[in-house]
Amino acid sequence: MRLFVAITPPDEVVEHLDAFLDVRREAGPEMRWSPPALWHLTLAFCADFPGRRLEELGERLARAAARRHPVEARLAAGGAFPGVAHARVLWVGLDADRTEVERMATGARAAVAKAGGHVDGQRFRPHLTLARLGHPGDVVRWVRLLDGYEGPQWRLDTIELVASHLGEGPRGRPRHESICSWPLSG
Repeated sequence: MRLFVAITPPDEVVEHLDAFLDVRREAGPEMRWSPPALWHLTLAFCADFPGRRLEELGERLARAAARRHPVEARLAAGGAFPGVAHARVLWVGLDADRTEVERMATGARAAVAKAGGHVDGQRFRPHLTLARLGHPGDVVRWVRLLDGYEGPQWRLDTIELVASHLGEGPRGRPRHESICSWPLSG
């Protein structure tokens, strides 16, 4: 199973960012914009999780979530991977208690690993992917634009386990299926 543990912003937060980007997307025709319905912040990703261990993973994620505290959060500022001059990914960041969010990611990654999955990814950096570029490009102007963005504040109080089904969504995109969510109750 292709799985990820995520923070999913509430609808009003997604709608605010979508409205901010709506009038600007046409200025970036070289970008493949992510549909707002797929927006999330990944805490842990596993490309090939053994499905028979799903129940154990759920138990471990429930314990990890129970140790973390809800935090006030907002989407704000921007960046690019690997960098603004030769970007492949454009993203918006998360303004929240960085230590607590990093602990959420550490707990989620440990849960996936202990349940038998291999956690993919680099060092954790909380972000929401907005667009991908087919070829590396300069996105300085986009990052400057996003640096002025501040979305509405929300209470980040839940983590979610999501299955990603490649190619099953509209236009060959992934289809995301929420498996379960857990409240942060530490």
